[in-house]
Amino acid sequence: MRSFETGQTVVRRDVHRSGRVWSEQALRVVADTGEALVTACAPGAQARWPALYAKARTEGDRSVRTEAFEALASGRWDLAAGVWEETDLLLWKPPAAWFSINAFYVPDGNGRRLRNWYVNFEHPTRRTPAGFDTFDLTVDLVVSPDLARWEWKDEDEYAHVRRLGIVSDTEHQAVDAARAQVLAMLAERAGVFAHAERWAAWRWEPAWPTPCLPGPVPAAGRVAPEGGWTGACTVASGGGPQV
Repeated sequence: MRSFETGQTVVRRDVHRSGRVWSEQALRVVADTGEALVTACAPGAQARWPALYAKARTEGDRSVRTEAFEALASGRWDLAAGVWEETDLLLWKPPAAWFSINAFYVPDGNGRRLRNWYVNFEHPTRRTPAGFDTFDLTVDLVVSPDLARWEWKDEDEYAHVRRLGIVSDTEHQAVDAARAQVLAMLAERAGVFAHAERWAAWRWEPAWPTPCLPGPVPAAGRVAPEGGWTGACTVASGGGPQV
């Protein structure tokens, strides 16, 4: 398995079973070990996501997200250029896990503080030359910074994508097993949660430029606005923070 260097730009893609890209996001590598690929981004990082998602975000209309899932089920959608906003993100992705564990940091005086943990249930990692592929399975778990409280998020949307056939019975069984695994990790303070204090103290490396996408990624059908991104990614030197 190819390893990525600390500070290197990688692209996380959500790829539908049809082979079409559903979203992609530019990240920088914090650490790449046998245990997990740890990546991060900061406000300004480039992304592409479904145009209907972008519309829902702009208009604050959650019902438009339902339209996006229907487009996903039909296999017909366009991607729109996006920019990561507001939070610093740290993402811990074990290669075979049906989830990733994310930490979100927000401004706090002159620094940043951990706002919450966020468990995203998704496909196991498939490495690519540019980064890694997965696929978001909609349901999430939001966890308080001290790990004392948690709540499920988007259960209604998960039920909807199940009805649409976006999440198969096999994937549903994998999600159920992953839910139990994550709750056990929380109860036992295992995995990434064994190092929660160190993660909470993590900060974006100031020497790293904000990550950008290197260009449109080929896939079946139209997957990016015409012309894609212009310009190339700036690659930071190694020696960034380790987690």
